[in-house]
Amino acid sequence: MSKITDLTAQLARPVVEANGCTLWDVEYVKEAGSWYLRVYIDKEDGVSIDDCEAVSRVLSDLLDEADPIQDPYTFEVSSAGADRALKRPEHFQAFLGAPVDVKFYQAQNGQKTCTGILAGHDGQSLTLTLGQDTVTYPMDQVALVRLHIAF
Repeated sequence: MSKITDLTAQLARPVVEANGCTLWDVEYVKEAGSWYLRVYIDKEDGVSIDDCEAVSRVLSDLLDEADPIQDPYTFEVSSAGADRALKRPEHFQAFLGAPVDVKFYQAQNGQKTCTGILAGHDGQSLTLTLGQDTVTYPMDQVALVRLHIAF
């Protein structure tokens, strides 16, 4: 699957950038028995539906031409979202000092989730400020990190 996401990212990056956006992530996932190819884009002043449509039109044609996926799938282009997942080193760097929600594979200190301030990430570990404490977790224990949205 990384071949599909890597190829899609290569095709998408110039299209996304030509539309004044940046490529945040590409995922190819199976949900409820159907495959989805999702391209997430970002823009400093926010992604509009017009941005998504412009990228989708061009990229859809490029994907049809390259034909990297043999099975039926749904193609989507959307904003990375306010509660975006942080996956790559540059994602973590961009949001140092921001509040994040973390999900663990197994409970840590009796909890499978926590919210803290992103204090560091070195690829191998994630460091959070939790109240007055600073805690470091190995990344192999971390299932998901998302920006926290306070209501």
